[in-house]
Amino acid sequence: MAIFHNLADVSTNKIGENTKVWQFAIILEGAIVGDECNICAHTYIEGNVTVGDRVTIKSGVFLWEGARIGNDVFLGPNATFTNDRFPRSKKYPDSFSNIIVEDGASIGANATLLPGIKVGKNAMVGAGAVVTKDVPEYAIVRGNPAFVVGYVSDNSKQI
Repeated sequence: MAIFHNLADVSTNKIGENTKVWQFAIILEGAIVGDECNICAHTYIEGNVTVGDRVTIKSGVFLWEGARIGNDVFLGPNATFTNDRFPRSKKYPDSFSNIIVEDGASIGANATLLPGIKVGKNAMVGAGAVVTKDVPEYAIVRGNPAFVVGYVSDNSKQI
């Protein structure tokens, strides 16, 4: 059974087993959250968002429509996800651009991911990076714009 803090606002019934949702988290109807996740305080998950199993979403992360988060993903504090390439007040696109974070990837604190980005399996995005293009599997990226500085192996040790 999932555990919800009494100050969380959860409108979906698609929350997995042993997932914890902390205070001031908002999860809208239509969102799907997997098993054994930790959804920290002050987070927001829109409808049409999928979060895999064993995902950690730290405080200040907002996942907008179309985000697809794989299994065993870490989303650091205040990581910023976007889904509209040309945002204007009260003018909405016909569809939003998905951000995909594949299994095992980690997104550092305050990183920004632009619309339509795919972060590959087991990749690591450094704190504060601005990701403007896809990140290859196992790549370590940092900077603005983000660039590859190395790679991780399956056991997460830099090579």
